[in-house]
Amino acid sequence: MALQVYSTLTRKKEPFHKKPGDTVTMYVCGPTVYKPSHIGHMVGPVIFDTVKRYLTYLDYKVKWIVNITDVDDKLINRAKELNTTVPELSAKMTEDYFACLKSLNVTGIDHFPKATDHIGGMIEVIQALIKKDYAYEVDDGVYFDVSKDTDYGKLSNRDPEQMEAGARLEPNPKKRNPGDFALWKSKPGEPKEVQFESPFTCGRGRPGWHIECTCMAIKELGETLDIHGGGLDLQFPHHENELAQSESWTDKPFAHFWMHNGLLQLRDKDGKPTKMAGSLGNVLNVADALKHVAGDVLRFFMLKTHYRTPIDLGIWDWKNPNTPIPNGLVETAESLQTFYRFFERFERITGHSFYSLPVKHFDETELHQETNFGGTVGPLYARFLEHLNDDFNTGGAVGVLFELVSALNKFTDEHKLDGGQSLPGGHLKDSLRAGATLLRSLGDILGLFETVPTKKTIGGDDALVSGLMQLLLDLRNNLRASAKEAAKDNPLKKPLFDQTDLIRKRLGELGITLEDRPGGTTWRVG
Repeated sequence: MALQVYSTLTRKKEPFHKKPGDTVTMYVCGPTVYKPSHIGHMVGPVIFDTVKRYLTYLDYKVKWIVNITDVDDKLINRAKELNTTVPELSAKMTEDYFACLKSLNVTGIDHFPKATDHIGGMIEVIQALIKKDYAYEVDDGVYFDVSKDTDYGKLSNRDPEQMEAGARLEPNPKKRNPGDFALWKSKPGEPKEVQFESPFTCGRGRPGWHIECTCMAIKELGETLDIHGGGLDLQFPHHENELAQSESWTDKPFAHFWMHNGLLQLRDKDGKPTKMAGSLGNVLNVADALKHVAGDVLRFFMLKTHYRTPIDLGIWDWKNPNTPIPNGLVETAESLQTFYRFFERFERITGHSFYSLPVKHFDETELHQETNFGGTVGPLYARFLEHLNDDFNTGGAVGVLFELVSALNKFTDEHKLDGGQSLPGGHLKDSLRAGATLLRSLGDILGLFETVPTKKTIGGDDALVSGLMQLLLDLRNNLRASAKEAAKDNPLKKPLFDQTDLIRKRLGELGITLEDRPGGTTWRVG
């Protein structure tokens, strides 16, 4: 199956219009950097990072741009609240955004243009729109005239009257039409650092939000993008207005594919769906989430459903300090243990870390030659690619990863490779390594399993919990050794063994599993 991509503009899946080896341009709307990034801000970056990874795997050359909005009403208001400057606040929050991207292994963004670095280009675009009679000047700014764009509304599939009724439009008697939007704003009293010289009647001011993205996207990637992405909440008015002003300016299609990812939603303690919003107090910042779960958990959670569907975080009583994160993240952390247990198993058997395996491009013939279970693994690999070729269906691809690790565990069990004897050799070990290399490579396409996970615990400090667990295991091992010595003199003497069993039982009640092996005892949550 060739790559098919759903476009919001045409409302259908279409064959991807370029062939492997070609350059693909992708623009995704970035953050307005006025507050720390919450987990909802990471959904788009994770999705489109995976899109780039897969396109790269298919041998496309992808250039991906994400803008930084560092001048905007929200920034100005927030800086005033904090008694700081817009540049200082935007710089600090931009660094927070970068740190969050790194923690979720979003590595594919090639450039982060800032709005304030493109003011001159925005003025040129606005001047061109005025000259073509798509825009007009008044004493408080420059506005785009939506009545002059005959197909305005085609992206959101609504006519202008419907959009006016459903949008939060700021009343302004100076506008020709209620739906006209600002290309340039002049607001007396705003800080000097957000006022820029202009040739317009209104004088000094700053650009509107929509023109920022048009200018940066075209400047960085050209007049027609291959992919324009963003959250579903940006479809209107932001992307609709971007499209209108861009195509009115260039007389060319702005993007071949418009891709919109679904948004995060959660449920309160009674199960009622609600959005994540600062006004409700239910925002979970990335930095806070990472105190309880690893970045892989957040990324895995965002990829286990299809990108166009809402992402359900599950129940979260955000007012209760005993529930620091939604139960959807807790469940995801537990499900990932399936993979981590196999990684530990692989290292015991082969003597090598799973994370040291190479990332490579496979074909089904190679899989059949390198493994004793190609009849199982080859079709799984094919299905993984089919899912991603079907509009980047990461949810289906994640399901295949679970099937693959199950097949690897079954192979290990059938051949008794994990029995504590000397390391297996020959074709069995080679087959297991080939299968694990496939798992590593497919995980890399999704941006998963690239670093050794820490033992994250819900509500606990990692270093402290790990230290206490090791102390408990050492005490238990000493008890076991003493019990064995005592049993030599009196085989019926069991109290010490009873104590070691009690430790295992009580830890199990706390959700901690112990595994006693010839090389020692390991533990995990779940």
